[in-house]
Amino acid sequence: MSSAGKTKVVLVTADEAFAASARATFGASNAIELAIVSEELVTAADTVDADDATVLVVDVDATRDQELAALTRLIARIDAPLIAVTPGFDAGVARTLLQMRVADFLVKPVAPIDLVRACAQASRKPAATSVELTEATIHTFLPAVGGAGVTTLAVQAAMLLLNSGGPRSKSSTCLVDLDFQHGAVADYLDIEPRLNLAEIEPRPDRLDRQLLEVMLSYHASGLAVVAAPNRPAEMRTFDPDMVTRLLDLVSTNFEYVVFDMPRTWFSWTDSVLLGSNKLFIVSEATVPGLRHTKQLVAAIKERLGEGPQPQVIINRFQQKMFSSALAIKDVQQALGDCFAAAIPNDYSLVREAIDRGVPLEDVKPGNRITSELRKLVLDSASEKTGAGKPLLQKLKLAVGG
Repeated sequence: MSSAGKTKVVLVTADEAFAASARATFGASNAIELAIVSEELVTAADTVDADDATVLVVDVDATRDQELAALTRLIARIDAPLIAVTPGFDAGVARTLLQMRVADFLVKPVAPIDLVRACAQASRKPAATSVELTEATIHTFLPAVGGAGVTTLAVQAAMLLLNSGGPRSKSSTCLVDLDFQHGAVADYLDIEPRLNLAEIEPRPDRLDRQLLEVMLSYHASGLAVVAAPNRPAEMRTFDPDMVTRLLDLVSTNFEYVVFDMPRTWFSWTDSVLLGSNKLFIVSEATVPGLRHTKQLVAAIKERLGEGPQPQVIINRFQQKMFSSALAIKDVQQALGDCFAAAIPNDYSLVREAIDRGVPLEDVKPGNRITSELRKLVLDSASEKTGAGKPLLQKLKLAVGG
């Protein structure tokens, strides 16, 4: 803290545009004091005064040995957490900065909300290390048929959980896209997917909170997202230890976690479902859809035993008078006790939200889709069915390890 009791952010940059953006970002807050050192890092590393800094933000080109050497000297003589801002991102840069134990790093151009969030997180990290990690409440959405709209529901559920604490106290929430081949979460939210599976697959054991932070994307709402770039032409399987390690780390660092599952069953699918508090099967109101759903529900109950009981959501349900289509009573009769809800169809609303990269509520507050989903998600948010152990422990129990 500065002498005035404010949070003090010290920025080292010779980039005038970045400095101006930082002034605009922090200038409106009376609680933050911004000090800008308008020099190259190579020049400022040995002279910058950061003794009373809460957070130090440094503009560094990690591809230049001279700047990395200067950053090393600076880190060695300061106590404040350091955020590196780099002109580009690749696995080599990420590895180098993580080895240097920077608190976080951002890639230019830096959005104001990302800079504020990074500084807030970095300033809390020393105190947070003494806090015992807690297990998240996990909601999992699994499609029974293709094109059922599972990603739309997963995104909206995550937004509801994020805002469940009220407008001034958002809940720590992470949305994880587990469809590594055809995932659409990042596209729906118009954000860059940053999960680099090739980087962590050779050594899953090196995946920790700091590396997770590097691979998280953030929506403007504050929602954290784990998503990998699409690889539609590749047919790949991933080490279940890597996937389970990733999900276990996520589940111990967020209050709420939402999984968007692929339809294909992988070797790690059982452990994800076993680790869920609520398991929603998403289907459609057609005869083939209901048949596939009943088969999937039966298979899950057989495989998971006393694990979370699947609840079926019929998405895009539309019942018209004098229509030969399935009525709600037909759906209820076919699915029995596992039927949870029918989400009404509003294609134009969903399409606009996806095209704008925003939640449905931003397009149309109080819409019927969100209202129905809220009953399922928020009413169950505090329940702990199947929870209590991190995913790694549950997987060991499931396989008898």
